[in-house]
Amino acid sequence: MHKNEFEMRHLRTIAKLYPTIADASTEIVNLHAILNLPKGTEHFLTDIHGEAESFQHVLKNGSGSVRRKIEEEFGDALSMSQKKSLATLIYYPEEKLEFVYHEKINMEEWYCRTLHHLIRICRRVASKYTRSKLRKALPKDFAYIIEELITEKEEVSNKEAYYNEIIATLIRVNIARDLVIAMCHLIQELVIDHLHIVGDIFDRGGGPHIILDTLMEYHSLDIQWGNHDIVWMGAASGHLACIANVVRLSAKYGNLNALEDGYGINLIPLATFALNTYSDDGCKCFKIDNKYSHANKNDLMMEQKMHKAISIIQFKLEGQIIQDRPEFAMQSRLLLDKIDYKKGTVKVDGKEYELLDTYFPTIDPENPYKLTVEESEIIYRLKKAFVHCEKLQKHVRFLYSKGSLYKVYNSNLLYHGCIPLNEDGSFRKVRVFDKEYSGKALYDILEVYARKGYFSIHDAEEKKKGQDILWYIWSNENSPVYGKAKMATFERYFVSDEGAKNEEKDYYYKLVENETLINKIFEEFGLDPEKSHIINGHMPVKMKRGENPIKCNGKLFIIDGGFSKAYQSVTGIAGYTLVYNSYGLRLVSHEPFKSRIDAIINEKDIHSDTVVVEEVNKRHLVADTDVGKDMKKTIEDLEDLLRAYRNGSISETF
Repeated sequence: MHKNEFEMRHLRTIAKLYPTIADASTEIVNLHAILNLPKGTEHFLTDIHGEAESFQHVLKNGSGSVRRKIEEEFGDALSMSQKKSLATLIYYPEEKLEFVYHEKINMEEWYCRTLHHLIRICRRVASKYTRSKLRKALPKDFAYIIEELITEKEEVSNKEAYYNEIIATLIRVNIARDLVIAMCHLIQELVIDHLHIVGDIFDRGGGPHIILDTLMEYHSLDIQWGNHDIVWMGAASGHLACIANVVRLSAKYGNLNALEDGYGINLIPLATFALNTYSDDGCKCFKIDNKYSHANKNDLMMEQKMHKAISIIQFKLEGQIIQDRPEFAMQSRLLLDKIDYKKGTVKVDGKEYELLDTYFPTIDPENPYKLTVEESEIIYRLKKAFVHCEKLQKHVRFLYSKGSLYKVYNSNLLYHGCIPLNEDGSFRKVRVFDKEYSGKALYDILEVYARKGYFSIHDAEEKKKGQDILWYIWSNENSPVYGKAKMATFERYFVSDEGAKNEEKDYYYKLVENETLINKIFEEFGLDPEKSHIINGHMPVKMKRGENPIKCNGKLFIIDGGFSKAYQSVTGIAGYTLVYNSYGLRLVSHEPFKSRIDAIINEKDIHSDTVVVEEVNKRHLVADTDVGKDMKKTIEDLEDLLRAYRNGSISETF
């Protein structure tokens, strides 16, 4: 097809959407207006690790944005107590209203005062949006009323009386409660225009299913997969080693209820097997980290036995993959055949260590990676449960639809882990099956196989490759979302020597202050080094030890600050949020969140400290964003369409 023919076909397609000169002209004017609005606020969160309550609270308060809007709008006009109460209402409107009802106050006065406050906050947070975008966000049942309340009416001479009459009518017809709730949820939505989840929704905390339910209802987001997301994706595909890892981690962190209650995975066969097989074993090496979630010692002992049982199954299954996939170059992780079962020792990297646990009733020293009949039955029953779990499959399909291994968005490069590097800072070449890849190409090929591992139907060999790659991405030293020399799971259970447990970080983490290297990464992904940033998580920033999440003169941010309670004693805080609005970049560090109930009853917000890390001289507009670039191209197309209408090459349709 000639270029002119292609262009005419393209213009005719556009003409179906804008059939007249007036339609095309109106849209051009509209798009030009949008380009000059301030850019929307982006929030970046990473390493949530199942901490549902903390995560949901940070979403509700917009990392402190709601409190800032209240402060900006009311200043000293409201007391500190009144501002706290208003903020809590916006975060938890349904629950807070229940407490208000029990205070036996004049509800008409309260509604009148509160709706006036909410109208002012709504106006402030809606000011950067077009009327069209605002209307899409408005709750259907109250769209007209809210738009009327938050829109300035220049033609109304007595505005206060006008709005008071609307509010009085709302109270009189008994819909004020529902309107308050709707406006609070609208404020939450408008405060954050787009959300970036930079990996690791799963493991450690008990609420990944709650987090994913929340994300599936969220208005605008993207996800960069972390290694803990990848292993769950592999488990949902039916990969046995990934399933074993997911169950083991759930047992280790005392979160088996996330599998049983959250996803309906039946663990009774595993529990029965573990109790029978390890009945006389204290399983002391398989302690449960989150002890306080268990009702009694019997439950704790049972979970320790389950923990050991699934761990041994995992080591066997992983050994089978390593033997079947020599191209993964993980032979050093074959350890069950390095055990001297008589001496009670194991050789790791050529050095012999005494084992902390020598009770292996299911391991055949002559064939240590072979599952017993009972172990095979258990893992295949678990596979059936994972593959046929409707809720898990829905969540994983969502991860695939909204997620990727990396994303370029508004001059920012987002990925969970790292770019695998050599010691000299060059991109490490990694063999994936029959070809070598590095840098961006490595990310791309791994994502191709990660999708095949879940979606491939007709090609069993490609599906098996993809499933094995999902496990590879989870645990291999060349995986960009893992980024360590080895996953020392076996050593952490069975060896006391700290040196044997060490997981050496990729050279990337040693070279992140090298600006030449960071600029090279930007160029690899097609970004301008002078105005771009890298945002990743994965490695907890130990703030209490003086570590700084801001690297390379503000070009790179590692924002894993410890959302997971398991890390907070190490990091000293409870997570970071990076906020990118029209004024620049702010890094927000959060203190631990006690509970949702405490936040509602005692009006306790998460205390957050904000550091402005980059401030712009000229406010960023929609025109400066990726969406703005698309709009400019649309404007060019519409102007071409106008010319076609006016020169007669395309006819208007009335």
